[in-house]
Amino acid sequence: MTAPNPTPALYLIPVGLSDAPAANVVPPLNIEIMRGLRHFVVENVRTARRWLRRCDPSFSFEGVEFQELNTRTPASEVGRMLQPLRDGHSLGVMSEAGCPAVADPGADIVAAAQREGFRVVPLVGPSSILMGLMGSGFNGQSFCFHGYLPIDEGERRHALQRLERESERENRTQIFIETPYRNNRFLAMMVETLQPDTLVCVASLVTDPEAESILTLPASEWRSREYDYNKKPAIFLVYRRAARRGDRLVYSTKEKGRGRR
Repeated sequence: MTAPNPTPALYLIPVGLSDAPAANVVPPLNIEIMRGLRHFVVENVRTARRWLRRCDPSFSFEGVEFQELNTRTPASEVGRMLQPLRDGHSLGVMSEAGCPAVADPGADIVAAAQREGFRVVPLVGPSSILMGLMGSGFNGQSFCFHGYLPIDEGERRHALQRLERESERENRTQIFIETPYRNNRFLAMMVETLQPDTLVCVASLVTDPEAESILTLPASEWRSREYDYNKKPAIFLVYRRAARRGDRLVYSTKEKGRGRR
C-alpha cells in the first residue's frame, strides 16, 4: 500500500499503552499517515522511534526530524516547533503513551497551531482515561479527569472527600492518576478516606493482552483485598453511586426520609 501525501496538518498520533501489537490498538490509517510524515514533535524521541518501528518495522528514519516537547521545554520554544507547518509540511505529535494533548504537554503545541489557523487532526487510538471509564461501570455522561491530587497528605484527603461529595451531588465520575511507584499507597489512602460504599475502580495496564485489569469494588472491599499495582500504569476512578427512585436519579445513597451524608 502506498503511503498518502497528507494535506499539511498537525496530526495527533496516539501511542500504545502496553506491549500489545500496534494492529490491536490503532487503525491502519494511522500507520499510513505516519509513513508519510517526516517531522514530529514528541515527548520522548526514543519512545517515539520505538512506536514508529512497532507500527511499521520497515519505517525509514532517513530525513526524519524529531523535536522534543515535554515538561522541561520552555514555553518560548513551542512556537518555533510549528515551522514545518509554516513551510507546508505536515507535523506529527506523539506522547510517550496514549493520546497526545490529553494530560500531556502536547496540548501546548495544539494551542499554538490553533492560534495560527493550522488544521489539527486527532487520530483514533487508545486512551487509558476513556478506556478505564468505559470499563468501570460509572457514569460516562458526567465525568472529570483531575490528573494528580495534591502531594500533601492532608490536602490530598481533603480534596478526595470534596470530590466524593461532588460525585454524589452531581452524579459525576471522578478520575485520577498517580506516579506508578506510589500506586499502592495512593489506593490505600483513597479507600481509607472514602465512605465504605463509595465505588472505586482501578484500571491497570490497559490494552495489555495478558495483564490488563479493570476492577470496580466498594471502598470497604478494597480495604480487605490484597492488590499490587506497584510500578504499573493505572487510572483511578471514584463514583458515589446515585440511587434510583422510579425513573429519577437521586444523588444520595440514603433511603427516603433519612437525608444525605
